[in-house]
Amino acid sequence: MIRKNLIHVILLGLAGWSFLTNTVSAQDYYVYVAAESDDEVALLRFDGTNLEVVKTIEVGTWPNEIEGPHGLNVSPDGEFWYLSIAHGFPYGKVVKYKTGSDELVQEVEVGLFPATIAISEATGFLYVVNFNLHGRMTEESSVSVIETETMTEIERIPQGIMPHGSRMSPDGLMHYSASMMTGELVEIDAITLEVVRRLKTGSDPEGPNPKPTWVTPHPTKPLVFVANNAANQIAVVDLEKWEIVDHYETNKGPYNLDITPDGKLLIVSYKGAASTGVWDLEKGEELALIPNSRAVTHGVAVTPDGRYAFVSAEGVGGEPGAVDVIDLSTKELVASVDVGKQAGGIIFWKMTE
Repeated sequence: MIRKNLIHVILLGLAGWSFLTNTVSAQDYYVYVAAESDDEVALLRFDGTNLEVVKTIEVGTWPNEIEGPHGLNVSPDGEFWYLSIAHGFPYGKVVKYKTGSDELVQEVEVGLFPATIAISEATGFLYVVNFNLHGRMTEESSVSVIETETMTEIERIPQGIMPHGSRMSPDGLMHYSASMMTGELVEIDAITLEVVRRLKTGSDPEGPNPKPTWVTPHPTKPLVFVANNAANQIAVVDLEKWEIVDHYETNKGPYNLDITPDGKLLIVSYKGAASTGVWDLEKGEELALIPNSRAVTHGVAVTPDGRYAFVSAEGVGGEPGAVDVIDLSTKELVASVDVGKQAGGIIFWKMTE
């Protein structure tokens, strides 16, 4: 009897220890996602099992107009989040909000149809590409540079036709984006605010325009990855040589990209295939293709611990948008939640225990 009781106590102790360690290691992940056709931003929480909408923030100025919230980013200290409002009279704007309370702090007018947002940890400046969706396809557009303390536009840098996919180098000293209608990767010096280099991203510089839509730098290597949306390719660019060193042939319509912090996995949203790809960057091979819960897959945000990818999907017609969570260890979709129509821009905010 004593032996049985001792075993029982040991088992209870192990169970309690297991419960304690699981509780301690549990994380909550928070992301923001914009719904372009509903003029709202949703704050989501994922606890490792369940994904839920914590709150919905109405954005925009004109109640009777769809103003199109598009790009999102969070300040390096996590204190503020920034949103591009694509439609305007005639220009769009970037709006600054306080994280937690989600109160509007300040806004600034920028160019035509501002889209993707990047923030430099080196300068503190915000860079937003003016995609100019409603302009003529021959019109050169720009990148607006914003001082975020006062929300003042300090420069508007000529970029190319329909720039998109604004992202910073890991040190915050270089800004990268793609000019969709000229098929170029463009490098801007974040200090001098000047275009430094341009590079055609297609496998054939004289061939059809690959229409690049996104750029993401590698976290530790001098490489940049470009989504060639029309060519169904990912271009791999060596920044030291300033040349393309590889093209990955992909599924239909690669659109947004993100890389795990350890630099091992590239996550690709396939806008034309309603799916998300997970690539091994050492081998240059796709490890998994995961169907999304809605059509028109859009944005990707990888958590800082590299465990999960949050993926937005726009939906079709009157469908709600959705955000899916992909477990990057099992390469499976593990959670999903409906959000507003045409879910697009998505950005990670914070992790809490």
